[in-house]
Amino acid sequence: MVLFYNLSIRMYVLLVRIAAFFNPKAKQWVDGRKNLFTKLEEAVKGEENIVWFHSASLGEFEQGRPVIESFKEQYPEYKILLTFFSPSGYEVRKNYEGADYIFYLPADFASNAKRFMNIVQPKMAFFIKYEFWHHYLKELKKRNVPTYIFSTIFRPNQLFFKGYGGFYKKMLTAFTHLFVQNQESVDLLKGIGFSNVTLTGDTRFDRVYTIATGSKSLPKVEDFAQGREVLIAGSTWPKDEENITRYINQSKNSYKYIIAAHEVDEDHINNITAKIEKSWVRYTKATKEQIDAAEVLVIDCIGVLSSLYRYGSVSYIGGGFGRGIHNTLEAATFGLPVIFGPNYHKFQEAKDLIEIGASKSYENYEELENLLDLFYNNQEDKETAGEKSKNYVDKMRGASAKILSEIKV
Repeated sequence: MVLFYNLSIRMYVLLVRIAAFFNPKAKQWVDGRKNLFTKLEEAVKGEENIVWFHSASLGEFEQGRPVIESFKEQYPEYKILLTFFSPSGYEVRKNYEGADYIFYLPADFASNAKRFMNIVQPKMAFFIKYEFWHHYLKELKKRNVPTYIFSTIFRPNQLFFKGYGGFYKKMLTAFTHLFVQNQESVDLLKGIGFSNVTLTGDTRFDRVYTIATGSKSLPKVEDFAQGREVLIAGSTWPKDEENITRYINQSKNSYKYIIAAHEVDEDHINNITAKIEKSWVRYTKATKEQIDAAEVLVIDCIGVLSSLYRYGSVSYIGGGFGRGIHNTLEAATFGLPVIFGPNYHKFQEAKDLIEIGASKSYENYEELENLLDLFYNNQEDKETAGEKSKNYVDKMRGASAKILSEIKV
């Protein structure tokens, strides 16, 4: 199995290197790892108290951020090394002030893992949500480095719980403790012999609360909203945009609309605006007069979505027709009803929000139309759902404190 694992990692790296010739993200993945060990060694040279946090991408980083910042506050004598697997995390957060060193994670080869550990010599290691890298975990265990994973969810269909999944189950033995989001994960892990498990919930609740209390004012958006009912479609993908723009074009309701796509490259923005038949304006290029006249505001930059929701009445979260929905909690913490597509079942908070009546899922355009009409025409239903959203986030906060209370530094 190790041979197959090694082969799959090498094949992945080879394919990324080939893709780098024509794919910008793949190129960033490759370029970011050039001379990585030399740069890492120069950065941490002489430092003896390093704690390593690893995140797959931007979403996982935001999930882990409350723990990183709380750890830094409680234990200022330690230096934080933050690594990312993907460019979408590293390129956005490479200047994050909460970490002392920020790097890409070298590919999971045995030689890379050994060299990385020899350079960093971490006192502790934290993995955020997922990311089970065999050679890194093996090295951490071999060196008796306290290693934790938090905000993770386990499911019965994962390889850890299969009769033929011994290789993956063995990776879990590297963790000193596993902090999980739900009781099902606790039961699954205990069912295969792991008792070092604690149900702490999801640290994203702490993060979105911090975002909500510190959200920045967006004067253009404030002018655009002007006391109107505002539908905010966040982190959308083409199928989401197809349905949202159809509603924009056909609806007689006087919503104003904000579309903040997951991808904001020029081609994608042009594809969105080409579908809109009502007056629209791009956020970064809008004048005061254009803002006042527009019915649709298209966000063509990153970094503002979490602050947009404060101006909304109803939220739509994208990704539900692809691999899975994006962050619902940023909208929920502002007290908005949340709508998303059918692929939400891997997300505990989405299931919870539906169960308490704060969110709705839809499968086709007609269902979306009915939901948006309902929230526009029935203020009581909208306000009740929004209140349930906010109360849910408030109730679920505190995971970061629970995790750090269990860590022995």
